Amino acid sequence: MANAIAYVEEVTRAGVPVDAFAPRLAFYFVAQADFFEEVAKFRAARRVWAKIVKERFGAQKPESMRLRFHCQTAAITLTKAQPLNNIVRTALQALSAVLGGAQSLHTNGLDEAYAIPSELAMKVALRTQQIIAEETRVPNVIDPLGGSFYVEALTNQIEAAVFEILGKVDAMGGTVKAIEDGWFQREIAESAYDVARRKASGEHAVIGINKHVEPAAPNDIEIHRVDPAVEARQVGRTKDVRARRDQARVHALLERLAREARDPSVNLLPVTIELVRARATLGEIVNRLRDVWGTYVERPVF
Repeated sequence: MANAIAYVEEVTRAGVPVDAFAPRLAFYFVAQADFFEEVAKFRAARRVWAKIVKERFGAQKPESMRLRFHCQTAAITLTKAQPLNNIVRTALQALSAVLGGAQSLHTNGLDEAYAIPSELAMKVALRTQQIIAEETRVPNVIDPLGGSFYVEALTNQIEAAVFEILGKVDAMGGTVKAIEDGWFQREIAESAYDVARRKASGEHAVIGINKHVEPAAPNDIEIHRVDPAVEARQVGRTKDVRARRDQARVHALLERLAREARDPSVNLLPVTIELVRARATLGEIVNRLRDVWGTYVERPVF
């Protein structure tokens, strides 16, 4: 939410009315393991965003206050031990996202603690979504947990906590200042340490890791392995594109990109689009911007 506020502030500062672009905004969230907390988190996010856009930025369109979000199940919850358990974890996390109002969903593969998903893992992840959508028919009901005393109380609690944090960010001078000061990084690091400590102590149960542990056994899960020929083929295609493109035009456009990047008032999208059409690679575009802006390095938080 703090990031979203910073984006909206930047765009409105450039003279674009909030109702002209807010309906097109979308968010990207993750569904973790605490089922009801996740449902309440998504419900609270929708409330918080509507209030921010209306009260802070004066939006009038209902579409501006709508929070559209994509959700991915939490890869960090997947385990190498007893990997078939990951199917259950992913299904419950996906269900929490649906009950919380997600518009689109990514379900992780059961083997993603090892590598990118195999064909089998991808199919199981897909079928997980299809079973939720078509067999359970859960998506046919709008906000099915609305009215539950527990869910409503948890939603209210999370919403209040979010606004408390946003108040702290405002007091620090805003999102960018808080990032530069390392505040977000410290909060994330402390949260990660707390979770790791509770897992290590067994207070935070992880089946197969610190509870219901089984003796190590050979892994018979199919693991996706990248064929080295794929890399060679992609390198060859890139070389071929570079050989056939108008090199002088690409060079001129890259020089223009660097020149315009030095002026904060210039919109870089037009020249970037021209570069892509001229077949410049992503690496060439990014490297030229890096020459102008340098590379951001987070301030150490420990």
